[in-house]
Amino acid sequence: MIYPLSTTELCKLLITQWRESLVLTNLEKSQLKHELSSLDKQIDRLSNKKLRVSVFGRVGVGKSSLLNALLNKNTFITDIAHGSTRNSQSTLWNQPIEKLTSIELIDTPGIDEIDKGRRIEQTSDICYKSDLILFVIDGDLTSIELEALQSLIHNGKPICLILNRCDQWQSSEIKQLQTSIRKRLPLQSKNLPLIAISAAPRKSQVLPTGQVRSVPSSPRIQPLRVLLKNLLKEQGEFFLSLNSLYAADNFYTCLKEGRLKRGKLAAQGVIGKFAALKASGVAACPILMIDLTAGLACDTALVIELSKIYGLQLRGPAARELLKRLSLYNILLGGAQFSIQFCLSILRHILLIASPFTGGL
Repeated sequence: MIYPLSTTELCKLLITQWRESLVLTNLEKSQLKHELSSLDKQIDRLSNKKLRVSVFGRVGVGKSSLLNALLNKNTFITDIAHGSTRNSQSTLWNQPIEKLTSIELIDTPGIDEIDKGRRIEQTSDICYKSDLILFVIDGDLTSIELEALQSLIHNGKPICLILNRCDQWQSSEIKQLQTSIRKRLPLQSKNLPLIAISAAPRKSQVLPTGQVRSVPSSPRIQPLRVLLKNLLKEQGEFFLSLNSLYAADNFYTCLKEGRLKRGKLAAQGVIGKFAALKASGVAACPILMIDLTAGLACDTALVIELSKIYGLQLRGPAARELLKRLSLYNILLGGAQFSIQFCLSILRHILLIASPFTGGL
């Protein structure tokens, strides 16, 4: 009995076959080295079911603390001075999830510490690296967060919104804040999961001296832990497939743009050569029929060369239609040439007739 492939298995099969069928020149392999490497790594992760989850957000919203709470140990650096994460860091999450062999957690720098250009580059890099994104906020959405969120949504990334530091508010205030956040979300992301947690809560403690100090307490992230376990169990393979399609589409877009650019340069050179040849032929030969025949042959040869550059095949009806159009254009060109010669001939005769009356002027 033949069992139908699941969506993820079919996606893996098609992407693998497409990658194996890609024919690249040495120049393309060199120019697209980074994109090709990212694509191959993502296909390998898809085949081996290795999923990656990234935390993303402004500096100081508690991204590193959130990952430490998930891991139940202080793996990622946290500091009271914001911005302790300068470069992306990662570690494996020892949480067994059905159908996945491993889950990698990635900590990223704050998006508001860098200029807009680098922020766009960082967002694109996160899209490459992540199968699921935990977008961490600690209040209502800012303009920078909205901009980054829209970019991630535009790239089709699965996102969970995490409202951190909820130990600072009452339950009614948290509900009001969640309502405000949902109102500000882009239309296509109104149904994003929005989980309220406190990754590194603190509580008041009275010292023997009578002084009151704030001390760390246990993380309150159980809703997030449950959400992640259920989400990755049900859709983990789908997230891997989705990111693989994203990597394949990005690589093919870069490949296509490079080929079009090189084709355009080659086509411009060929067009210039044939245009000069055709103009020289028309100027050198005064016989109209020869000009038309030579022009048609020149245009046909040009189209054939351009079709070779862009990898197009001209056969059957398409070739006949093209020949008909070229013939029509050359007839129009010949008509224009004949009209100009006729007008110049009339003008010459008029000038010859008028020369006795103008003293040869």
